Amino acid sequence: MEHTINVALQILPTVPSDKVYATVDEAIAVIHNSGLKYRVCPFETVIEGKYDEVMAVVRQAQEVCFTAGASQLLCYIKMQIKKDADVYIDDKMEKYD
Repeated sequence: MEHTINVALQILPTVPSDKVYATVDEAIAVIHNSGLKYRVCPFETVIEGKYDEVMAVVRQAQEVCFTAGASQLLCYIKMQIKKDADVYIDDKMEKYD
């Protein structure tokens, strides 16, 4: 998988209710620090990059939630992958921006 893909990642950590946003913020910080293009949305964060690098960030985001105290994660992942072309966030969002 050589082309740029999009992955929508939603992590729902099992932590005390007053720690949910802080734990999710830890995951978003991993995504931010990855250097990959991303967009935070109300229910998920969309990440853009090559398959292997995006999936490595997904794993790190999950791991940091456990480090932050989560006992369990519900992770919802959606991917858009094209066989012979790149997928860009901007192409899908330009008419809304």
